[in-house]
Amino acid sequence: MAEQEKWGRSTTALHAGYSPVPMDMTPFRSFVPPVIQSAIYPLSDVDHYTRIVSGEEPGYDYGRNSNPTVDVLHKRLAALEGGEAALATPSGVHACFVTLQHLAGVGDEILTSHRIFGEAYGMFYHMAPEKMGIATQLVSDPGNLDEWQDKITSKTRFMWAETPSNPTYFVMDIAGLAEIAHAHNIPLIVDNTLATPCLQQPLALGADIVVHSLTKYMGGQGAIVGGSIVAKQELIRNMVTTISRVGAIMSPMDAWLVLLSLETLPLRMARHSSNAEILVEYLAQHPKVKGINYPSLPQHPQRELAKRQMPDGFGGLFSFEVEGGREGAVQVINSFRLIPIVPSFGTSRTIATHPATHTHCGMKPEEREAVGIYDGLIRLSVGLEDPEDLIVDLEQALDKLKV
Repeated sequence: MAEQEKWGRSTTALHAGYSPVPMDMTPFRSFVPPVIQSAIYPLSDVDHYTRIVSGEEPGYDYGRNSNPTVDVLHKRLAALEGGEAALATPSGVHACFVTLQHLAGVGDEILTSHRIFGEAYGMFYHMAPEKMGIATQLVSDPGNLDEWQDKITSKTRFMWAETPSNPTYFVMDIAGLAEIAHAHNIPLIVDNTLATPCLQQPLALGADIVVHSLTKYMGGQGAIVGGSIVAKQELIRNMVTTISRVGAIMSPMDAWLVLLSLETLPLRMARHSSNAEILVEYLAQHPKVKGINYPSLPQHPQRELAKRQMPDGFGGLFSFEVEGGREGAVQVINSFRLIPIVPSFGTSRTIATHPATHTHCGMKPEEREAVGIYDGLIRLSVGLEDPEDLIVDLEQALDKLKV
């Protein structure tokens, strides 16, 4: 690969792992990373396999464990996050599962909050205790570092923070959480899906492990399902063993599509962020909007923390509450003409979601209410369109809201 000397973020997104220079392209003479659609790999001799699996030399032993195209993605993800190594998984929730299964076992505890995405909530608060014998301890106010400190026990195996959180954009103090975790010799895991490494660098702030849903901004178009884990080399190597035993690896084609999307990630995140700020500014003045969750607004409770942790922008996701509760939110969402209804985020097109009905329907109503996921809340994942066109669609939909 081309020699790396402290590349900038955009250069890293284009060249890390594979670059069209002689050392990289000689075997294929390809400008883009090739798709190696092979499940098996010939060995040079009988002991070649042993040398590969023991780590004595690089190589690929079996498609359930490794693949050259996926490996390029691993290198690029690690480089973008500033980590030693990465592991791609078939989905974001599978990245959560691998991390949980690898670090905790029967009788152990984990520590997190309710400000996490819907499937992680189901895994940590239902599947883990009911099927895996792992208890999840709840931090009711994740902005209170003392509560995190007080909830740690001798059985706690890791702390998990999704920051910024989806859909209410709650921002947690990564450096503060890392200090608490390390004082108890446990890792801090940060879900960086909403911010991406272009806007936030959790490892540099003290986190030990970063997870992503690659389905969102990293993939960018809603074309693939995938996830990733970035951590120390030794931990990732051990997690590969876990992956091989449960038979789950990202496909070469999905990895290839993510690689292509990552090339434009810095440019896209800048546009997502600027578009979101424009729409937030418009909605903040609208009489039918009760509140907005986005730190460009002076009244956001973690605005200063967000500015420190995300100095280059706040991303494209925000949520806003309209008058009329669930009926009002449904009326507005169903009235959109340009913005489709999709229970996801991070795509090049702007999409709308009703969290209480879609992504967080598995939470109890009182749990949603406690973390600000009100029935009248609309989540908007702002895309790359001309913001003026999005404002026209928002305006006509809000005009139909009768309160």
